[in-house]
Amino acid sequence: MPFPEPPGGSPSRPQSLMLAFFGEHVLDERPLCVYSGSIIDVLGRAGVGEQAVRSTLTRMVNRGLLQRQRQGRKMYFGLTPHATQILHDGGERIWKTSAVNDDWDGTWTLLGFSLPESWQRQRHDLRSRLIWSGFGPLYSGLWIAPADVDITDIVAELGLAAHVKIFHARADDATDIDLMIRDAWDLDGVAARYLTFEKNWSACPGGDCGDPIATRLRLVAEWLGTIRTDPRLPARHLPSDWPAHAAEETFRRIAADTRTTASRLAAELLETVPLRPS
Repeated sequence: MPFPEPPGGSPSRPQSLMLAFFGEHVLDERPLCVYSGSIIDVLGRAGVGEQAVRSTLTRMVNRGLLQRQRQGRKMYFGLTPHATQILHDGGERIWKTSAVNDDWDGTWTLLGFSLPESWQRQRHDLRSRLIWSGFGPLYSGLWIAPADVDITDIVAELGLAAHVKIFHARADDATDIDLMIRDAWDLDGVAARYLTFEKNWSACPGGDCGDPIATRLRLVAEWLGTIRTDPRLPARHLPSDWPAHAAEETFRRIAADTRTTASRLAAELLETVPLRPS
């Protein structure tokens, strides 16, 4: 049966919704796999067609994010250790870290790197991980993030320890931090994403947003898309009307309103089996 389109702006990408699905309904359960038909049903409620779901599942298997498990004539999908770590990191950012940095202690983490010109992929991977960790480019090979950020595991994972130098420091009084922030980060772009999120979701009173499981998947996927490039800059150096405050209040409200009903509906819809050790 058709379901009303959940609120939100442009539809979330199928993979974003798929990761939200596994983060919501698989990550914190015992190791288990979900029947593909159940995944098709749930993501269909969020506006993703069956063929798109199947294609996304295949791509995520090929990327090492999901593993297949056949049982009888049915195919089930579970998380790989790599995907589990990604979802734990994302969950920490979504549920435990405020979008507003009110308690900055004045310290900065600086990361300098010099990579061979031919290392385009390594440079792209490093920059992507730095952005997720809250860094912005002070200069081309010098990136900076507020607070004491532990980036050593990421650098080691990328195999770049020999090409990276990391420092923790405080700015001199002569440094114009407000100007530095405007130079290193696209504040207008970050603010625009929060404003869009708030505009799309604020008209969802009392958690009455239609289908609860679809609403929650779209909500979580779009919130993660909103905050993923926010470096959580110190609130004292941001405009007083910084839109992250209102957007986060809206996100927390709708998340709380949909938690129980979405979990109950998922328990009715999802067919699961224990994940066999690979």
